[in-house]
Amino acid sequence: MGARKKISAEKRKEALKTMYFAKLQNVPTSPRKMRLVADMIRGMEVNRALGVLKFSSKEAAARVEKLLRSAIANWEQKNERKAENGELFVTKIFVDGGATLKRMRPAPRGRGYRIRKRSNHVTLFVDSKSNNEDQN
Repeated sequence: MGARKKISAEKRKEALKTMYFAKLQNVPTSPRKMRLVADMIRGMEVNRALGVLKFSSKEAAARVEKLLRSAIANWEQKNERKAENGELFVTKIFVDGGATLKRMRPAPRGRGYRIRKRSNHVTLFVDSKSNNEDQN
């Protein structure tokens, strides 16, 4: 690895130590369906977001709820204190496409239709409101 690349990688690692996030990888739902759930909670206060996810009828909401609880626990672990009501917010959440399993379905006249079973990766960042104002 070159020197410039190594320096920029070290900077990225240092920046991640001050951020509070959780990742969920290889979720077997399509990214399009997961983005609908991610858009529901983007920018919300975490307790309100947990309520929205709990009562959502989408299957992906249960997975994102578990991920949000993990991100909150990461914040509490790094700050060595409990999150108070109204303190934490979902600052960023994004969904990237994961690996796609390609399958074949029999079709008429000896052909086959391709089925793409998509998966995704979700990354969720939480932070307190005071830290957001300091960074901007």
